Amino acid sequence: MAGEINNPGSYLLPIEGGQKFPTVTQLIQQAGGLTTVADLDNVTIKRQFQGETLTLTLNLWDLAKKGQLKQDVTLIDGDEIIIPTQEIIDIGETRLLSDANFGLSANQEINVAVVGEVYRPGSYRVIPESNTVSGSQGNIRRQPPRLTFAIQLAGGIKPLADVRQVELRRYNRDGSQQIIAIDLWNLLETGNIEEDIILQEGDTIVIPTAASLPSEESEPLANASFAPASMRVSVVGEVRSPGNIEIPPNTPLNQGILAAGGFDKRRANGATIELVRLNPNGTVTRRDIDIDFAQDITEGDNPILKNNDVVIVNRNFLTAASDTLTTIFAPIGALTGFVNFFRLFDNN
Repeated sequence: MAGEINNPGSYLLPIEGGQKFPTVTQLIQQAGGLTTVADLDNVTIKRQFQGETLTLTLNLWDLAKKGQLKQDVTLIDGDEIIIPTQEIIDIGETRLLSDANFGLSANQEINVAVVGEVYRPGSYRVIPESNTVSGSQGNIRRQPPRLTFAIQLAGGIKPLADVRQVELRRYNRDGSQQIIAIDLWNLLETGNIEEDIILQEGDTIVIPTAASLPSEESEPLANASFAPASMRVSVVGEVRSPGNIEIPPNTPLNQGILAAGGFDKRRANGATIELVRLNPNGTVTRRDIDIDFAQDITEGDNPILKNNDVVIVNRNFLTAASDTLTTIFAPIGALTGFVNFFRLFDNN
């Protein structure tokens, strides 16, 4: 067996005790299942008969879609089965392959690479997902690894990820490469799960950078399954627990302050805070925001925080004045103590 099969090679199949000869699909199962680029319309069997080579062409899609058992040909000794490569990938058919009993293997871990606008680009080992079948008792069905799961492993998409232009680069058995265009925004907008393509060994997922991102798309992307599970912001100044904090995506400013323990009521200026943001293009913006903890999410008074934002809670006027006086008079106090020490020494 050769071509788009997970374990191509020669197979010795024992025939014992009146057992029937195996069929094409049984051999595919034994050979580890199909790859995601298998062309089932043109499966070829080469068979030697009376010194001549006969060529049979099968359409296994007729078996998968219509149940035409005549396509599942019985094999004989010496048959050669060749499963060619699809020239144009149909991602809808790929999902159908995962449901066929002779289709994609759902038990194999695979290695893929994720690069571009993700937080942890690199190579990842993706494990098939396990789901309990509804209404069954402990019956678990394994699902082949999918695109969005690999993006999750890579830390999720960055704020300027262009999810409309995702590329999947896939190598075929003959060494050629195919590039599959994927629109993950279509998945979010319409629920088209065909965009969540099934992966295979050696795939490379490329998440490009968007020139700009409409503000109305930020919230849906932050809630997507392939978004980061959390983000880090810094809340510094007059709060109870200043420092770096981990918060969920789409956390508004007032909730970020509360996550840092809230204002230090004795020292904080509770009226206005500063929001410093490092933009994807390397620039930095700074805003003064009148904070209101009862305010719903608005861009003006209670914006959504983004990864690596810095929230600065300044001192109130009384605290600032007190700290300034302490700074001014601290040297005088130290000098006074120094003089008193020598006076005490002289008296002795």
